[in-house]
Amino acid sequence: MRALVISGGGSKGAFAGGVAQYLIEGLGKEYDIFVGTSTGSLLISHLALGKLDKIKEIYSNVNQKSIFNSCPFVVKKKYGIDEISINHWNVVRNFFQGKKTFGESENLRNLIEESLTFEEFQQLQANSPDVVITVSNLSLNQVEYKSIKECDYDDFCDWIWVSANYIPFMSLVRKNGCEYADGGLGSIVPIEEAIRRGATEVDVVVLHTEVNYMNRVPSRNPFELLTSMLSFILDRIEHQNIRIGKLVANQKNAIINLYYTPTILTVNSLIFNKKKMTLWWKKGYLYAKNKNIESMPIIPDLKE
Repeated sequence: MRALVISGGGSKGAFAGGVAQYLIEGLGKEYDIFVGTSTGSLLISHLALGKLDKIKEIYSNVNQKSIFNSCPFVVKKKYGIDEISINHWNVVRNFFQGKKTFGESENLRNLIEESLTFEEFQQLQANSPDVVITVSNLSLNQVEYKSIKECDYDDFCDWIWVSANYIPFMSLVRKNGCEYADGGLGSIVPIEEAIRRGATEVDVVVLHTEVNYMNRVPSRNPFELLTSMLSFILDRIEHQNIRIGKLVANQKNAIINLYYTPTILTVNSLIFNKKKMTLWWKKGYLYAKNKNIESMPIIPDLKE
């Protein structure tokens, strides 16, 4: 069985989309299992359907308003660099309304339902590929994996939304009596789950560089300090997930093919820039293509 795993990474999901497009269209790979976390969960339903042009169009046109109905920060250009700071008005308004997070991402929930129709959901349920969404149950302190085979349409859309909600900047969702948040808080690269479900070969898109090329600049405001702290925590979780995934793969004689981002795409994946995301999709496609060409065995010329 072959699985495709896509990690969390916010706007960097555009790069993962490009990688997946080459694997599916360029190499003709067919997957039995799709497992996604956060931005990965937004991609995998359309990848399983084979509707790559549709999800590429979505990722090439999404912006802050597509995600947030109450955005907790503002983005300003300073010396050609994106600089973020707290949107005090929106944050204060959220707290006065009794919200538990700095921002709200209900627009993303609407986008998910608009992009994945009920008919497409039924088609996925009826076909063989399993589509699995990673979520974090904060109430029970555990990671949960939601298969499309076990959900109805509204629940499945909810779980995709939950998986992509990067708290405390996006919505905290209460469902089935529990509080849920971004799957990346527990399993940002769910390789182990793909193998547990029977995968013997796993293609993994990790939306991070394999080697750390960056020292973070000093935080200029509380918002940047909080994002830097969360990024540090998620980096540690990512490395742990990959180590455990490799260990389990070794025990189960499974093959793992890792696709890292070759360069640092952004230092803040909550900034959704259409122009950059369009470019990242192309970069992902070309990176996967070059990586597979380089790994092809050289066949000697046997002509005399």
